[in-house]
Amino acid sequence: MSTTEFVPHHVNARARDFEGNNGIGRYVFVPGSDGRARDIASHFSDVRELPSPRCHNIYLGTLDSGSGPIDVAAVSTGMGCPSVDIIINELHRLGARRFLRVGTSGSCQKKTIRVGALVVATAAVRDEGTSPLYVPREYPAVASPEYVDAARRAGVGLGLEDRMFFGIVHSKDSLFAREFGEGPLSPENRRYMHVLEESGVVSSEMEASLLFVLTSLLDAKTRWKVPGPAGRVLAGTVLGIIGDDRPFAPPDEAARAIRDTVALALETTRELATLEREQAARRRPRPRYRRT
Repeated sequence: MSTTEFVPHHVNARARDFEGNNGIGRYVFVPGSDGRARDIASHFSDVRELPSPRCHNIYLGTLDSGSGPIDVAAVSTGMGCPSVDIIINELHRLGARRFLRVGTSGSCQKKTIRVGALVVATAAVRDEGTSPLYVPREYPAVASPEYVDAARRAGVGLGLEDRMFFGIVHSKDSLFAREFGEGPLSPENRRYMHVLEESGVVSSEMEASLLFVLTSLLDAKTRWKVPGPAGRVLAGTVLGIIGDDRPFAPPDEAARAIRDTVALALETTRELATLEREQAARRRPRPRYRRT
């Protein structure tokens, strides 16, 4: 980047809006919809909205925690990997370094993972066309272990561990063709989804793989050049299951799944921020005292 401040075209923000947390920048929640971003922001204090004509509205604020207020933001990525590509790139160029996708998903293990379950993605199947424009298919789409560990601790603290599943998720380009088997390629798509089921993939969604690949590449650019947490780019994904052998759950069941997913995401961010603050405190040089 040049010394000229980056001006985004799809979100309405400037670099100063993403400063905070002692150089790490804001922890950013990236759901698919603006409605969910607004819902997440209802848990913030001192909320400030930066509206966008494309409805990628940014909600800035602070999140209360036992270790003190955390600077946070929420913004919709929109649906699908091409939209994620634009929003995450723009947010990163504005200074964002911590991204947590807060989404919904359909179960790939319909007998055991039912509507209302919560999924923490450890990695993602790259069944989409955006990430191959960055790296070959052999490159894995992997969540940051820091976010996975924080989600595990958060789930235990919230008493949600009995409904939480950790594993590989499926990221796709088409909901109706690939997951629901619509269209003339239905037999092929149904066979593909059966292979995922037999392979232990836990659920199917539309954004995680590109988020993981893109943030891994961004992290690789800076982690060896900028010391400490400010040089890291981390991403995670938490999902509420809203479909099993029913394509879509009844509204009340879906609402509960989404509500629990938001609660898990908020607590995951508290856990990660607290851990990073503790690590930063341990890295600070201790004052030296001279003998008199």
